[in-house]
Amino acid sequence: MGIVPLAKALELAQEYDLDLVEVAANARPPVCKLMDYGKFKYESAMKAREARKNQAHTVIKEMKLRPKIDPHDYDTKKGHVVRFLKQGDKVKITIMFRGREQSRPELGYRLLQRLAEDVADLGFVESNPKQDGRNMIMVLGPHKKKTEAMAEARQAQEARKAEAKANPGKSQNAADPDAVNAETHDEAHDEAPAEASAEA
Repeated sequence: MGIVPLAKALELAQEYDLDLVEVAANARPPVCKLMDYGKFKYESAMKAREARKNQAHTVIKEMKLRPKIDPHDYDTKKGHVVRFLKQGDKVKITIMFRGREQSRPELGYRLLQRLAEDVADLGFVESNPKQDGRNMIMVLGPHKKKTEAMAEARQAQEARKAEAKANPGKSQNAADPDAVNAETHDEAHDEAPAEASAEA
C-alpha cells in the first residue's frame, strides 16, 4: 500500500472494519498491517496449543535390580522396562551390590547384558554398563521417538473409543460365545441333580 499518513491508515482500517496493527515499530517509518486482530490472536493461541500437545519431554525412568534377582522378579522388572521403552522413555538400569557382591561385578554386567538383549527390539544401549560406587549403571534408549510413541498411543485410544461407540451394548461375555456356553452348561449341570432328587 505504500507510505500513508497515520490518519489515512486509521481511516482505511475503519472503512474495512479491520484493526491497524504495528508490526515493526523500529522501522522508519513504522510498518503497520490491516488485520482482524482478534482472529489473529485466536489463531496464534490455537497454534501454540497444538505445538504444546505435540511437544515431547524426554523422561528418564529408573529401574533397580539386584545381581541375584529371582527369575519371576526379573520378568516383572523387564515388563516395566518394556513398557517405558514403548512409551518412548529412556530407562536407567541400576544394579545394586551389597556386601560381598561388590567383589563380583561380572554378575551385574551379565544381568545388564541379558536385559539389553531381551529388549533389543524396543531399545538400544545408549550408555554402556559402568561401575559407580556400589552400583552399576546402564542407560537404554528407545528406538521410537517420544512423539511417535505418543501419536501411536493417541491413535490406539481413538480406535478403542470408536469401537466402543460402534458396539455400545456389547459386553465382554456377549463377545465371547464360549463364556456364554460355559455359563449355560454350568446352570444345566447344577439343575440336573435337583431334578433327580425330586424324582427319588
